Amino acid sequence: MPRVAALKPEQVPAASQLTLDTFTKNIGFTPNMMATFAASPIAFNAWSTLLGSLSKALDVKTRDSIGLAVSEVNGCDYCLTVHSFTAEHLAKLPADDIILARKGHASDPKRDAAVQFARKVIKTRGKVGDADVKAVRDVGYTDANVIEIVALVAMYSLTNFLNNVFDPEKDFPAVTPSGSI
Repeated sequence: MPRVAALKPEQVPAASQLTLDTFTKNIGFTPNMMATFAASPIAFNAWSTLLGSLSKALDVKTRDSIGLAVSEVNGCDYCLTVHSFTAEHLAKLPADDIILARKGHASDPKRDAAVQFARKVIKTRGKVGDADVKAVRDVGYTDANVIEIVALVAMYSLTNFLNNVFDPEKDFPAVTPSGSI
């Protein structure tokens, strides 16, 4: 049950309005998570900027797979609905690959290494071993790519934590809850 009501359009702070309007236009509706997040223009606009920048990192299948793996570890059912939807409709991942990503894997070997690494980063709070970094480098990721994976883990964790704290009403198609696959 939501701990706070998503803002109604007339309640959105002026400093969040342009960012929220842009998301609404691009998505076709205003997700409850964003209408909740918009209550803090500082945090909401900072996240939006980070999201925009990281949308150029890696490829969409890898980004969505990382989002699924991180959201599963963090137990964020709201984000699992969002990432499952985008993985299917934008990244064109088959249902089996979406489940694999939630388990911290991928059918593609290079993507699998990135997803496994991302899962280790979140589970160990970044205290990965040398072998973990070597494994992701060995499949062709550069140090810049490793930084991007860590940044994606942090960005997805931010929305996971926000949604776990405020528990906005889910407005994407339901999926199997975290910890159930």
